[in-house]
Amino acid sequence: MRLGVLDIGSNTVHLLIADVRPGGRPLATTSRRTVLRLMRYLGPDGEITQEGVDALISAVTEARTVVASENVVELLATATSAVREATNGPEVIALIEEALGQPLQVLGGETEARYTFLAVRRWFGWAAGQILLLDIGGGSLEIAAGPDELPELAASVPLGAGRMTVEFLPHDPPGEDAIDVLRAHAQSTLAPIAERFGQLQSPDHIVGSSKAIRSLAKLAGRPVPGWPGSERMLLPRASLASWIPRLAKIPAPVRQELPGITADRTFQIVAGAVVLDEAMRALGVDELEVSPWALREGVLLRYIESLSWSATAA
Repeated sequence: MRLGVLDIGSNTVHLLIADVRPGGRPLATTSRRTVLRLMRYLGPDGEITQEGVDALISAVTEARTVVASENVVELLATATSAVREATNGPEVIALIEEALGQPLQVLGGETEARYTFLAVRRWFGWAAGQILLLDIGGGSLEIAAGPDELPELAASVPLGAGRMTVEFLPHDPPGEDAIDVLRAHAQSTLAPIAERFGQLQSPDHIVGSSKAIRSLAKLAGRPVPGWPGSERMLLPRASLASWIPRLAKIPAPVRQELPGITADRTFQIVAGAVVLDEAMRALGVDELEVSPWALREGVLLRYIESLSWSATAA
């Protein structure tokens, strides 16, 4: 059957359409992304402004049109931190549901981590053993770890690349002092999380997912030996850290000329790099592997599991 996943995130509205069957790998047919950067549209009281709501509804309406044209059997629509935490979130959710013509699943931070962890586990397989996952979105950073399909421990902290750009790096390019303040904030936020994860079994694989981490890996990482192209990448913390001062001195329009830095990430890639560097430091990570699968694939996989095998076989 053909399914769609609509991920309404802090940075983009992303539609993924895939052909699926129980026990099979999802085969993506369409991927459409609308860049919103909702953090730009937050008012003084934490509400999404009317301009932001209009842009959001426009993107959702466009996605619904694509879904209808591609004969999608069911659309799984989710929203994450930007909508979840807005002071006018309930009103915005009602408008999104009206535009979609169906309910919207609003994911909590730990649920985001669990779905993403499932996708990463499926990508790397059981042989990967204990996995430690880091995922940076626009509004939050998710961390999860465990030896099974779902994590033994999952956490979400408000250290997303978009949020940190708005709160700590509003000027372009940001100054060194602003970078230092962001680092101090990330360190204090991550300290209790790192203590909890430090009590778990040492990971066999440390994995990063999300578009921000994939972008940074293309910039500062290297391919996994034996794998062609950029599907499997390694990102050393030392290499990432060495790029941060350079990224911070380059204006945003110029950053998108660098390898891996797309136009939709160029404004918040510095904050994403700082947060990832501090998260790796706090968790004692020298290098991570990059997963091409993340939240959308996790939502899709969880739904596939709910399908009736007997009905499908019949």
